[in-house]
Amino acid sequence: MASLEILLGAIAAVVLLGVVAVRVSVRLGLPSLLLYLGIGMVLGEFVLDRAIFDAAFTESLGLAALVLILVEGGLTTRWDIVRPSLGVGIALSTVSVAISIAVAGTLLHVLLDLDWRAAFLWGAVLSSTDAAAVFSVLRAAGVSRRISGALELESGVNDAPVVLAVVLLASGEPLSLWTLPLVAFELVAGGVIGLLLGLGGAWALRRAALPATGLYPLAAVAVCVLAYAAGQGAHASGLLATFVAALVLGNAKLPHRAAVLSFAEGTGWLAQIGLFVMLGLYVSPANLGGALVPALIAGAVLLLAARPVSVIAAAAPFRMPWREQAFLSWAGLRGAVPIVLALIALTEGAADGNRLVDVVFVLVVLLTLLQGTTLPWVAKLLRVARPAEPRELEVDAAPLGELGADLLQVRVPVGSKMRGVYLRELRLPVGATVSLVVRDEAAFTPDGETRLRELDQLLVVTTAEARGATEARIRAVDRAGRLARWRGEDGSGGNR
Repeated sequence: MASLEILLGAIAAVVLLGVVAVRVSVRLGLPSLLLYLGIGMVLGEFVLDRAIFDAAFTESLGLAALVLILVEGGLTTRWDIVRPSLGVGIALSTVSVAISIAVAGTLLHVLLDLDWRAAFLWGAVLSSTDAAAVFSVLRAAGVSRRISGALELESGVNDAPVVLAVVLLASGEPLSLWTLPLVAFELVAGGVIGLLLGLGGAWALRRAALPATGLYPLAAVAVCVLAYAAGQGAHASGLLATFVAALVLGNAKLPHRAAVLSFAEGTGWLAQIGLFVMLGLYVSPANLGGALVPALIAGAVLLLAARPVSVIAAAAPFRMPWREQAFLSWAGLRGAVPIVLALIALTEGAADGNRLVDVVFVLVVLLTLLQGTTLPWVAKLLRVARPAEPRELEVDAAPLGELGADLLQVRVPVGSKMRGVYLRELRLPVGATVSLVVRDEAAFTPDGETRLRELDQLLVVTTAEARGATEARIRAVDRAGRLARWRGEDGSGGNR
């Protein structure tokens, strides 16, 4: 059993190093993925046998990690933020991708002397923004909701069309007039599969009285992974199905929603650490020197031509201000996804695939250093940064089995307008009552004269019929305080 002990110990050590790397990256102001890649390269050079991770094996593990990252991204993406940017986000995920591939491919054909098919393949590999990079960097940059919604939607959706483009271009099969309709069908079918499984999963989880809280997060993640398998099995886009299913589940009124999101976030971090470390293990530092010049050329093509042109074209129908378009052009963050795409191209038999992997690896490091570290500064320069908002009201629900009731756990966030409101002023609907308040780690039974404070935790017992109105009323008071309207208030997210 010594080999098992060594394996488990090595995995645990890598995960712990990854956790420490997050803390170090925050202090240094560097994206954590660079440290993960560095850890992988050191392990591959001095500790582990790099031959273990061949291209096909690394690609399979990379796709599995990408699925989990998309699950976390979809579950934690708020629909009220994405909805106003839906048109822009979809345009960036489709039209912008096609234009970026065309512009990048044309320029790379001229500048790097690639044949046309190889040039467009390189353009496709480099055109995908990375969900992990966007979700981790963008949320700390502090930008307007329209921009953050568009970028989060783009990063979650654009992997699907890019993967299809890479497979088609790398396979060497001749393209026909049916290629574009086929790609469109796979994307639409993937979205429909994800929507159906997301709605079905939310319906089932709301009605399932599972015996343990920890089973709800497992079930939610399993539904999203099932969406990927169903999408791929139906010859549709499994990645798009995964993100759509996760987006639906993440915005549904799930039992133990806080536990679901917390588990998904932990799973996403584990997938990111494993993915970047593994990619670092695969690449040999000795081969990267010759990739520097092509990477610099490709990076200049992306930053100065392909990304700006594609963003301007995609955003034109939506009359976005030039400042927002400029920020969207700069915020096309690359991460592990282009490296995984390069591995897909390699395993599909693309000519000079190893060179492509090395160039993409160097390019990802360079662009991450440049874009990831300057994004907050660029947001301020272009005046698209937003002030810090009060934390979102946390409402977690637990079904009470066959009693036909729910237990809501409400945490009053800092900056909430619930602060100072008397309990009687909540005016909860018939069938709901605040049964307990936890304050400063001490629980007590409240009365109508109990005045709420920040960070109070309320336990609200409500009938199943009154749960929706109860949660809507609590959210209304969180936004508007004691003067919140009762009639006509839907309690939806929206801007504060």
